[in-house]
Amino acid sequence: MIMKLDYNSGIPIYVQLRNQIVIGIGVGGLEYGEKLPTVRQLADDLGVNAMTVNKAYAILKNEGFISIDRRHGAKVSTVWGKQADFIQKLERELKLVISEASLKGVGQEEFMQICSNIFTDAASKHHPLPE
Repeated sequence: MIMKLDYNSGIPIYVQLRNQIVIGIGVGGLEYGEKLPTVRQLADDLGVNAMTVNKAYAILKNEGFISIDRRHGAKVSTVWGKQADFIQKLERELKLVISEASLKGVGQEEFMQICSNIFTDAASKHHPLPE
């Protein structure tokens, strides 16, 4: 998976890194159970501080997207579950995105079509979870 970070963005690098990994999992660029680069390796590859990568990995672990084992490193989680607090987060984030879209002249039908296309694309690239 190729990471695209914007070093001039107001969004912190660790947040961009976290988001890129979540998107990678969501669109199938990262497989369930796939081993992620070590903190040091990814930091070197991206030209960022290892603490930045460590912070992103810690957030991903807390959110359940990855698991971390001292002997085997970080891997994409194979255990998923819908969390009640995630639904609240989703509603907050969608409220902002929908408000921005509405203010920029994007209508409900167009917005829903964009969402549907993205969701369909992500769902088509997902691989079923192991049983």
